[in-house]
Amino acid sequence: MAAKLDSQKLGLVFQSRPDILKGIQEAADSPARIDLFNNIASFVYERIANSTSEEPAAKRRRVEGQTTGSNGAAQLIAGSQAAVLGADAAAAEPVLLEIKDISISVPQRKKYDLCFTKNFLYARASGSPVPVQGIVYPWKDIEHAFYLPVPDKSQVQHNYVLLPRNSYLPSTKSQPPADQQTQQATTPLEPLVFTIPSTAPKPGTVTGPSAAAAAPVSDSYATLFHWALTTCLRAAGNHACELVSSHPKVFHSMARQAYRPQEKAVHVKAFRGSKDGFLFFLPTGILWGFKKPLLFLPLDKIVAVSYTSVLQRTFNIVVELEGVEGSEEGGQEIEFSMLDQEDYAGIDQSYVRRHGLADRSMAEQRKAKKQLVENAKRAAAGENGVEGGADGEGADDGLTELERAQKEEEQRLQDEEDEEEEDYDPGSDGESEGSGSSDEEEEEDGEGGGNEDDDEDMDEGLEE
Repeated sequence: MAAKLDSQKLGLVFQSRPDILKGIQEAADSPARIDLFNNIASFVYERIANSTSEEPAAKRRRVEGQTTGSNGAAQLIAGSQAAVLGADAAAAEPVLLEIKDISISVPQRKKYDLCFTKNFLYARASGSPVPVQGIVYPWKDIEHAFYLPVPDKSQVQHNYVLLPRNSYLPSTKSQPPADQQTQQATTPLEPLVFTIPSTAPKPGTVTGPSAAAAAPVSDSYATLFHWALTTCLRAAGNHACELVSSHPKVFHSMARQAYRPQEKAVHVKAFRGSKDGFLFFLPTGILWGFKKPLLFLPLDKIVAVSYTSVLQRTFNIVVELEGVEGSEEGGQEIEFSMLDQEDYAGIDQSYVRRHGLADRSMAEQRKAKKQLVENAKRAAAGENGVEGGADGEGADDGLTELERAQKEEEQRLQDEEDEEEEDYDPGSDGESEGSGSSDEEEEEDGEGGGNEDDDEDMDEGLEE
């Protein structure tokens, strides 16, 4: 039987390069070459299909629409091919501006050159003409952009954070219908985070046709990137994305920074599960970074903010998000823990209240649990009527829910102490003992008096 090319695997592997596929078909003029091309296709196919499982679990990239079963590998190939298509499309466009040796931390931690084209922003290795797969961003897909200081650094540095659509909220996206999975089996874009120093770019760092236009704004990396990002977003028709910076007037921490104590910190330290990170309270929402996965909670998605696990030095903050439209499931609750108690006033008064976010420290779920405990205590003490009327008090006392809860707890402890003092009266114990002794003495006196009368009667009888 004559050898045949494996058209199915070749088509999957070289889907984005029809020129290579055509060349293989023309060159496959002997059984040896056909076997060689088939072996190459099988090898590449297996490598792509197994690439996700070979990586450590912490570094695996989720593939949207990926399924298990006989067609799982084919859909994974389709997702990889979509990424290749994006990289090929970006590489085909002329580079307008290139800024070299930029430190990228997400999605990969490495220094790359950042290239600006008409429709794409992408990274590539120094001296390479090929974009790095997974770090290719269409301008039209970038939804949020931030400029934030890097915490805990002695030298002033800033991070640019670019968030594509569907990359910054907790991953609860439902799977698409089965008939759409093959069409949507694309590798989702991850956020892009890169760091710049406070210095000016070195000579030769900025190249490309737009380098001359960038010269007036190249006094620092910040002014250069602000100009480049804003210009390219607008030129690509993305007018919705604004570059947002943190500012102490919006929020600043009360804690002093260890490395730059004279500078107000615009972040607070917080944990997301077991990962430590930083919370930034921004004009458009709350961002947690800079470790993967980054989270950004837009103000228009936040339903309520509440406080839990309030201790002497720390507290937790819970942000409730609205549910998906058309879904019966409620919104998610995202909890950040171990915030410094000193920052409570700034978060609650300067941010939560200022932006009109509901304070639900006494949210229904938590209130129900607390109410069960308090009802049991009231039933035992027999004070249902007394304390029941006090629940409605304090609604307009100007206190936050957290402060009101602390005040109520202090009042409850004080009431318990007062009850114990009323039940235990040392003076009454002393009196009862004394009265008992007096009764006994009177009894003895009475008995003694009776004996004397009897003796007199007996004496009188003898005399007679």
